[in-house]
Amino acid sequence: MAKKPSAFITGITGQDGSYLAEMLLEKGYDVVGMVRPHGVERLDFLSAIEDEITLVEGDLQDQHNFIEIISDFKPDEVYNFAAQSFVPVSWSQPVLTGDITALGVGRLLEAIRISKPDAKFFQASSSEIFGDPLQEPQTEETPINPRNPYGIAKLFGHMLVKNYRNQYGMYACSGILYNHESPRRGLKFVTRKITYTATKIKLGMANELRLGNLDARRDWGYAEDYVRGMWMMLNQDVADDYILSTGVTHSVREFVDAAFRYVGLNYEDYVVVDERFYRPVEPHQLVGNPAKAKEKMGWEPNVGFEEIIKRMMEADFVAVSQELA
Repeated sequence: MAKKPSAFITGITGQDGSYLAEMLLEKGYDVVGMVRPHGVERLDFLSAIEDEITLVEGDLQDQHNFIEIISDFKPDEVYNFAAQSFVPVSWSQPVLTGDITALGVGRLLEAIRISKPDAKFFQASSSEIFGDPLQEPQTEETPINPRNPYGIAKLFGHMLVKNYRNQYGMYACSGILYNHESPRRGLKFVTRKITYTATKIKLGMANELRLGNLDARRDWGYAEDYVRGMWMMLNQDVADDYILSTGVTHSVREFVDAAFRYVGLNYEDYVVVDERFYRPVEPHQLVGNPAKAKEKMGWEPNVGFEEIIKRMMEADFVAVSQELA
């Protein structure tokens, strides 16, 4: 009998990690996920599959810990989602962001090189590496120019992947991910803040929604589409880096309008623009060209902008209604 494929996922409790774990289980994988020590993480998104996966404690700042995990489980594939991934926090904690989001990639790559060099590695890179892009839409060849500590940290990891691939012949890929949302998006992110608060306003639990720049534009996709692309990257003949994006941008205002319309409200009656929520440096328009992923892997997004908002609103209506019960 053939050995089941196996995967190790850092950040498994988050949006991307939990969706990927579910997908890999459906494909017959053994799945090991890393959680932070001392039980500080909630496992809500894993509740349906917790009995089917193995969870181990780990820390992106601990090199020895990574070597032990990779040596013990010897995974065929490694997916790295763990990071300090909130741009505003990267301005207040740039050194911590660098240690976790940048150097954490190096620690994991070193652990793979030492303990399981034939493992395939996926790094969750970010459109923030382009920062102030010199072209629109961006491609894999667009010059890199990050404009915040988070983007700088992601760039460090992104370039490490390229160099380990070239220096050691490792199968290592970066997915340059544009914004991707779902009902599992954290409340600190603007999209989930919008859908959650719009639902609370509809149910009489809030009176207003405070946001920053409503004219900021983003290339928004759906998380489950993107994790499918990540798995496809590790199942090509040759390791390479790919942009995962929709190629279309929408403004925060459009997102807000669609969310409030879903519950029959006019956003202008409830939304307050608050300069405290403006980014210190607002990136120029980040919009990706996913042509390479489509041509070489056959990947393209399936869930459109309005459907993303609909799914998020439906889930938040259930969640907020349960809070009322």
